[in-house]
Amino acid sequence: MIDYSFSLDELEYFLLIFVRITCFVSVAPFFGMNNTPKRVKVVLGFFISLLLYHTSAPHVAVAYQTVWGYGVIVMKEAVTGLLIGFGAQLCTTIVTFSGMIIDMNIGLSMVSMMDPTTRQNSSITGMFLQYITMLMLLVSGMYQFLLSAVADTYEMIPVNGAVFRTEALVSSMILFLSEYITIGFRICLPVFAVIMILNAVLGILAKVAPQMNMFAVGIQLKILVGLMTLFFTTVMLPGAADFVFREMRVIVTRIVEGMM
Repeated sequence: MIDYSFSLDELEYFLLIFVRITCFVSVAPFFGMNNTPKRVKVVLGFFISLLLYHTSAPHVAVAYQTVWGYGVIVMKEAVTGLLIGFGAQLCTTIVTFSGMIIDMNIGLSMVSMMDPTTRQNSSITGMFLQYITMLMLLVSGMYQFLLSAVADTYEMIPVNGAVFRTEALVSSMILFLSEYITIGFRICLPVFAVIMILNAVLGILAKVAPQMNMFAVGIQLKILVGLMTLFFTTVMLPGAADFVFREMRVIVTRIVEGMM
């Protein structure tokens, strides 16, 4: 006969695991999309927490004096899960940044669509790159890495063991922002270079044939050439997804090290 009894200490320990995992799932890429029902997130967090509860290191009773003390521990676990998930989520916005730059160069910056995953207006190219990159990340096992990463955090950051080192976390974010801009420009570099050459050609033609309205001609040419460049550079998207995945590993590692 299966014994389902448990002590109060075990319940408190499980609830702390549940808080960290649920906060992580609510903001992490793919798991935390806004079009995912909240009940699904809670149930997924519950079952992942249950698995980690039975497979994690030996449980240690949480030391606290009052209810407020336990509440502080709960907040620490919530912030830990949110920081790990938020760091991974930031990496997926790199391609959105690249799409915005591309749209600014080809003349589609005024066109925006409602992104159902974030419920915010996003550029067309940004949404295209984001969905393609997310699909490639899923195929390459991003969700497995995220789940294994949050599970490994219990070995480096046990329950009630998070120490938020502000300097380390801030320096990690500053390094990420510099790499964020670098990777974003590397992704949109083909379109940026082609449009820059096209602008130079249009400037020369404006001097050679001033009777032609290069402004009106250039609008159509930029859109046509930009879309053709996107089409021919589609084979480069796996490399862009690899950049994002690599950066995701780095930023998650840095955030975890900043809380050890």
